[in-house]
Amino acid sequence: MMTLKKVTGIAGKVQRQPVIAHLLRAAERFNDRLGNQFGAAITYFSFLSMIPILMVSFAAGGFILASHPTLLQDIFDKILQNVSDPTLASTLKNTINTAVQQRTTVGLVGLLIALYSGINWMGNLREAIRAQSRDVWERTPQDQEKLWVKYFRDFISLIGLLVALIVTLSITSVSGAAQHMIISALYLDGIEWLKPAWRLVGLAISIFANYLLFFWIFWRLPRHRPRRKALIRGTFIAAIGFEVIKIIMTWTLPALVKSPSGAAFGSVLGLMAFFYFFARLTLFCAAWIATAEYKDDRRMPGKTHD
Repeated sequence: MMTLKKVTGIAGKVQRQPVIAHLLRAAERFNDRLGNQFGAAITYFSFLSMIPILMVSFAAGGFILASHPTLLQDIFDKILQNVSDPTLASTLKNTINTAVQQRTTVGLVGLLIALYSGINWMGNLREAIRAQSRDVWERTPQDQEKLWVKYFRDFISLIGLLVALIVTLSITSVSGAAQHMIISALYLDGIEWLKPAWRLVGLAISIFANYLLFFWIFWRLPRHRPRRKALIRGTFIAAIGFEVIKIIMTWTLPALVKSPSGAAFGSVLGLMAFFYFFARLTLFCAAWIATAEYKDDRRMPGKTHD
């Protein structure tokens, strides 16, 4: 029978293992530096930023319908065919007409609000990652920035993040299309045993795209340049974790919206859960990178932010 002393000794040996010790240091920093609270704040601002994005999408739809009158008439015909309630059909037609008529105003207002909320979202993400990355929890005088410098830096970072996101999405979509073209051109789509291999190829490409996105986040947003080995390994963990989140959301969302209550709130809850897990994963990996202790691990090239 194992005594408490033996259990304590075994636990101590396990904790002294480099991987476990690093994981515990990262978890301690994540909790001590309000990782959960920062994650909730990022989730809130992420969800809030969706409203102006929907406004811009609404306006874009209005421009498309305004330039294609036949498409607009087809939509009206579909509404009359599928909506039996005349009042509801009239309401839908009026809503679409309003979208077409006010497309410029809605688009400009949505774009300005999206820019403002996006800059604030980037500022919150930057501060949360810096809180996990800096050597001490308290902000130093060097961490203080003038208001206009802060907003300008966040604007540039937002543009950079959008470019990184576009690049990763382009890699995923182009590689997926190229994969389907190659399979069709070589007549390989009928070979059953090749399908798992193609799925693995698609998964690897998606993880690579995730890696590029998180590499940019962990390299550019902290005030101090991260160390090379820690950055490479921490980014790889984040890329795999993000792919796991996407796979889980892909499986759970269709099942969630099948029930009446899920159809009403499932997409909203799913979106909030996605943002929350993304935020927690990002901040935990930032803490993991900051608490890494590798030998001969130099910092990444580039100047430290002033």
